[in-house]
Amino acid sequence: MALTRFTLRQLEAFGAVADLHGFAAAGKRLGMTAQAVSQLVADLESAIGLRLFDRTTRRVALSAAGREFIEQTAPLLRQVRQAESSAQDLRARGTGLLRVGAPQVLAGWALPGILHDYARQHPRVSVRIRDVAVDRLIEGLLEGQVDLAVGPDRPVDARVRWIPLFDCPWVLWCAPGHALARKRGLRWSDLRGHALIAAGRDHEGSVAQMQASTPESQRIIPIDVVDHISTALGLSAQGMAATLAPAYVGVLARSMGLVMRRVTEPEGMRRVGLYQSQERPLTPAGEALARHLQQRLAQWYGGAAH
Repeated sequence: MALTRFTLRQLEAFGAVADLHGFAAAGKRLGMTAQAVSQLVADLESAIGLRLFDRTTRRVALSAAGREFIEQTAPLLRQVRQAESSAQDLRARGTGLLRVGAPQVLAGWALPGILHDYARQHPRVSVRIRDVAVDRLIEGLLEGQVDLAVGPDRPVDARVRWIPLFDCPWVLWCAPGHALARKRGLRWSDLRGHALIAAGRDHEGSVAQMQASTPESQRIIPIDVVDHISTALGLSAQGMAATLAPAYVGVLARSMGLVMRRVTEPEGMRRVGLYQSQERPLTPAGEALARHLQQRLAQWYGGAAH
């Protein structure tokens, strides 16, 4: 079989459909139409002479041959992505470009001013902010999409260095007219019976962890999980619910008119820190940026908390 008939783009489409069980979802990930993804998969099936998927009107699933084929092609795609990441890293080093990843509030409210100060001190270095979901921070760092990442504590292995920056309590944000706003201090039991919204699965998991010692029948369960903290705060501002979030989101929450109430027994803490790859050493400019972030982010939180 000629290698010219077997393309990486076809394999990429095949892998995306296998992951997401649908052509439309795969197309969204790849920035293509569902029809274009379907055609790439059909071309691949024709080239190798195998039916890779069992298709129904509701679902696309790997065939027996497809399951064996994905085991062979998945490592190849990972190697290609690593090669592409290495090329991006080389280009970034050559142009003096540094990329910092962070979730929404840190990316939009903390980093711009801090990085502006860094740019004035290092005019030959370009710094770009990449807003990254909390559960994608480590992956983005290891894949080379960012050079440094700032965000809440996440599990890491030997490939990642973690530098704690500041500790921040989990608090309740609600509208001034909310029933819970009348209390100065809250216990977890006070939240029972009130509608709560979580922002992302990371927030939902943290709330569940804080209630690990609470009997299951008494635990507080969010009525909904939205993707962005701004959405959760916006709904809370309209009195439709309240949300549990780290205190540092106050830079956004207070602008929406929300009030903060501490939740104790137990009080949950969120540790925010700096991540850097142990596999891809930083340039001298990157090391200087890491030091700058360590110093300034702790100062930023001290001001944002009041």
